[in-house]
Amino acid sequence: MDYKRRKSSVAHIGNTPMGGDFPIRVQSMANVSTMDTDAAVAQAISLIQAGSEYVRFTAQGEREARNLGVIRRILNEKGYHTPLVADIHFNPRAADAAACNVEKVRINPGNYVDRVKTFSHLEYTEEEYAAELQKIRDRFVPFLNICREHGTAIRIGVNHGSLSDRIMSRYGDTPEGMVASCMEFLRICRDENFPDVVISIKASNTVVMVQTVRLLVRTMDAEDMHYPLHLGVTEAGEGEDGRIKSAVGIGTLLAEGIGDTIRVSLSEAPEAEIPVAKKLLSFATRRMKWTIDNGQLTINTDSTTPPIVNSQLSIVNSKLSSPAVLLLSADGRSANFVSPEGDIEASLPLFTWNTIAAEGASGDTNRLLEIEYKDLTDDALERLRTMRNTILVLSTQRENGLYEQRAALRKLAGAGIALPVIIRRDYDDTLAEDFQLKAAVDTGALLIDGWADGLLLVAPHIAEAQVRGTAFAILQATRRRISKTEYISCPSCGRTLYDLQATIARVKAATSHLKGLKIGIMGCIVNGPGEMADADYGYVGAGINRISLYKGKQCVLKNIPEAEAVEKLVALIKENGDWHEKA
Repeated sequence: MDYKRRKSSVAHIGNTPMGGDFPIRVQSMANVSTMDTDAAVAQAISLIQAGSEYVRFTAQGEREARNLGVIRRILNEKGYHTPLVADIHFNPRAADAAACNVEKVRINPGNYVDRVKTFSHLEYTEEEYAAELQKIRDRFVPFLNICREHGTAIRIGVNHGSLSDRIMSRYGDTPEGMVASCMEFLRICRDENFPDVVISIKASNTVVMVQTVRLLVRTMDAEDMHYPLHLGVTEAGEGEDGRIKSAVGIGTLLAEGIGDTIRVSLSEAPEAEIPVAKKLLSFATRRMKWTIDNGQLTINTDSTTPPIVNSQLSIVNSKLSSPAVLLLSADGRSANFVSPEGDIEASLPLFTWNTIAAEGASGDTNRLLEIEYKDLTDDALERLRTMRNTILVLSTQRENGLYEQRAALRKLAGAGIALPVIIRRDYDDTLAEDFQLKAAVDTGALLIDGWADGLLLVAPHIAEAQVRGTAFAILQATRRRISKTEYISCPSCGRTLYDLQATIARVKAATSHLKGLKIGIMGCIVNGPGEMADADYGYVGAGINRISLYKGKQCVLKNIPEAEAVEKLVALIKENGDWHEKA
């Protein structure tokens, strides 16, 4: 069977169409002020030269939206015709102005017409709710007409953190609410016969992001809509955690044929996003091009199929009942269960299917048994049903082994075999970033959907601590095992009013020992309070050199000097009993 990419409609965006049979595009967003024309032009050129196929700028108001026309003109004069995208929040008039000046305008359904988010629960009758939808139509249709007149495409960009109170009150903080918010606008586009539409539907939680995009695709299919999709994990963070988190979310969907453009949102310089996105796209698409001889092996992304989970690893040690990380021994004849710090918590011998072929169907010794899809004959499945004290290590020799391993897991589940399963993948990479991206793409989907009980990553050319750290980072990115502080930090943009990278470093230096705590670090309020609904504490830019601090959704300190903000964040954590000193 051959892999098939989801066939979307085509959105015409300047000289770079998206969707259909066109390549999956790579893009990024500038972080300079849109009113600083020289800096904006220079950064656009830098991003274009790095490989960005669209360049996005924030446009807080009409003034910024109009200046995008100046930036567009200068870039044209310099011979750069890559499409520009205006990023609009809270200001429909800015969207109207931007549509006259750039090739695409992004609007956020959560704050395009609906009132500013207050986390209030609102009650509507059906007639009142319909009246709110009519308000959207009355404001949105004139914008579409401007876009039609100027040949401007749009992106309907839904963010988990900026759902309106109206949507939250009816659907809650759910994938269904995110999809409903998107569909309200898509139905108007369809009714108005406006085809140049791209959709993004993002979250900082990779599980929510993947589930929501899958639900959106099913919902659109049911209504015969096939708009192209922009993929990204918003507020992914920086460093290896940001890369792994992005690769898990984006890679899972690309592997299912979903996605027409990607952005890796890192809390780093925008130019740093492009090579990561290109690598991720290369790794993921290379794994897409696959065939398999056994016609029974098919892609099935139905996450409702019962996974092999809750198969406790108590046969080893009760401490290992959560998803485990294993490292192969030097001789390859055993594997060690390790802690995030590298301590060996248990060790088991590793057998292959051939080495136990002559054994009885069961055994009393705790062991690891390595199997591949091809080993799962009817006779083998019958033997596995009777085995005790065995943890399966599911390996694959295929570069595109995700599909083979998923098929093997389904076969085990279908045979009623509930032995714990560890996913093994082997890599020859010498660059840590390459290894991290590949491992996240290869294993993320299986963990997000609950199909595995742990990871065994083998990478002989990568330092053991890096291999171990990558495995735990993948488990954390898939929300299967939390082993360190989690930072939800946005990529900087023209709205950010402080040095985001330096701030992240200061916050991490003060709080990185607080295992399991989630801290949001946001440049502004656009997604800050909402995206931080999943965080325990939040650090949000409120103005130039001014910060507001949050406990959950509640702002508890407003407009404090930036120089005092990290110290006051630590004090807030201590006041709420979530602090402990470094060991």
